[in-house]
Amino acid sequence: MLPEGETLSTNKLKVKRSVDSATDGHRPALRSIEGLGEHADTPAVAVMQLRKTYPSGVEAVKGIDFEVAPGEVFGLLGPNGAGKSTTIGMLTTTVKPTSGSARLAGYDVATQPLLARSVSSVVFQDAVVDGALSGLVNLELHARLWGVPAEQANRRIGQLAEAVGLVELIERPVSSYSGGQRRRLEIARALVSSPRVLFLDEPTVGLDPRIRHELLDVIVGLRGREEMTILLTTHYLDEAQRLCDRVAIIHQGEIVALDSPEALLARLGREILEFRVDGSTDAALAALRERGIAREEAFAVGARVTVPLHQHAVTDALTAIDSERLHVSEIATRVPTLDDVYLQLTGARLGEAA
Repeated sequence: MLPEGETLSTNKLKVKRSVDSATDGHRPALRSIEGLGEHADTPAVAVMQLRKTYPSGVEAVKGIDFEVAPGEVFGLLGPNGAGKSTTIGMLTTTVKPTSGSARLAGYDVATQPLLARSVSSVVFQDAVVDGALSGLVNLELHARLWGVPAEQANRRIGQLAEAVGLVELIERPVSSYSGGQRRRLEIARALVSSPRVLFLDEPTVGLDPRIRHELLDVIVGLRGREEMTILLTTHYLDEAQRLCDRVAIIHQGEIVALDSPEALLARLGREILEFRVDGSTDAALAALRERGIAREEAFAVGARVTVPLHQHAVTDALTAIDSERLHVSEIATRVPTLDDVYLQLTGARLGEAA
């Protein structure tokens, strides 16, 4: 409800003035999360043996465990069908867990769903904003649904419009927005209630590379302005490396690795050697391990062998290949990526594992 005597048009004028003031010479620093410091010792997200089996018998999530600290950006990295969105669904109370537990800022998502929702917000893969309404009205409606006081909502919306780059579009119908602009509005909408935990489920899916890059800039900027925890799902390697403090690699409903992107990449060293083998890849790996060139991290998928070089020079590896009379082709060296980590752990490339 609007304050007595105030109409939607006057309320919109107040918000527009707030937006205008937010652009007056400097970018605003967005408000911190109220009470976050009081919960600094409580994990923002705590997941223990969380499991989801659908009535069809499909076990989408198979007893996963992880914790996310307040203020951390945590990523669930995996292909479509790995269990990422089901996990987000359970954490946001839209999917009922089969067993296990999950807590948001200490609130159990199964037994305290309203409290868990009160400290969190989510940007789903599918758009939820109303295309017939302006961006401003979409944000106002969301603020009212969450019980944000009108004056606070006006100030907050003005700050968010500036932060996500929508000041010039805020009065336009959302149906006129591009895909990237609509995604920015979705993020602003999720932030109106000042959540402690923000869930981003595949935030850039379907966007062209340029728009995707711009949206990543927005997310990075928001992290610097908002003292909140962000948990995002993605199958884009660059997103995980650029945004996340830690990444959980999820494969067929299980977490197969969890660490910082840098630590995960360090397992494969600074350079890897790739080649195709005409013959047994197992025999080729065994021979290179015998010579000390390949460690346990070396692996083969199909006819292609990948050998992290670690302290060895490329010439050392080539000499060993020649000495063992291995029939190889397509030899190349390159810097490892998270896709190589995923491939080494699961035997499938991230883009082909769905």
